[in-house]
Amino acid sequence: MAATGATLGSTSSFSTRISLRWVPEPPAETTDTIVLSVGEWFIDLRMDKASGAIDWAMAGTRIVENPGETPLNVRFTRELDSLNEIGMVDPANFSPLPNGDDLETGEMPRTDLPGAPMTAFEEVWRELPFREGPEGAKKGISWILESDDSNVNLSEKDGEVTVTKLFFGRIWGTYLAFQQVQTHSQEKGSDGTLTLKRTGAEVSARREEWSSGWEEKYVVGPDGGAVPSMKTGFEGEGQGSWRVPGEKVVIQGKSFIVRAFEEI
Repeated sequence: MAATGATLGSTSSFSTRISLRWVPEPPAETTDTIVLSVGEWFIDLRMDKASGAIDWAMAGTRIVENPGETPLNVRFTRELDSLNEIGMVDPANFSPLPNGDDLETGEMPRTDLPGAPMTAFEEVWRELPFREGPEGAKKGISWILESDDSNVNLSEKDGEVTVTKLFFGRIWGTYLAFQQVQTHSQEKGSDGTLTLKRTGAEVSARREEWSSGWEEKYVVGPDGGAVPSMKTGFEGEGQGSWRVPGEKVVIQGKSFIVRAFEEI
């Protein structure tokens, strides 16, 4: 079995949620959840066990504000979000538990209740071993890519534009990919200042795992079948510009920004 990121000296982490507790209710877990974190970026897919549908899919940044301290203060931003909380900044605290798991505490909208009230929560997370991938035993590459929207020119006169936002990520033998059509528009505040508003449609997602070849675990959403797959591969993966965060690579004719890369 592959080692965890911590034992490898990796900056990447591969984790699953053990339970969610809406305070003061008891904890439960109704999802199959994994999170890929590479550098300061993350991709998080939570699949409802009962329905097989997406419970929550999101991707963005994960910024640790007080490295080495306890509790760890982490600020999440969401650039893609199936609950349509795009652009939200989500602070949370992480504290180690005696068994090695992490306890996350904070507040977030409780979408299963009318009006989605902000509610205190406790989530227990467990670090998983990296799954062996095509690179072989005890080694692999990890990366996160975001679609490049720099050619989108939204002015006050435009009203709104439609963007197809994609995030891809891999840690060794585990791959996640999201696609969401988003509408970007300008909103003018009472002081005349323009701010960007982003709303998103249903997310399509793909989760694949390596087992002598890439195999699909989940393919969901209206365009799930069209979301790029590791089964067909990405030309130049892990080479050249792929290795440099901030650089751009082209996949199926579309430009992507390399958000994070690591090789062990």
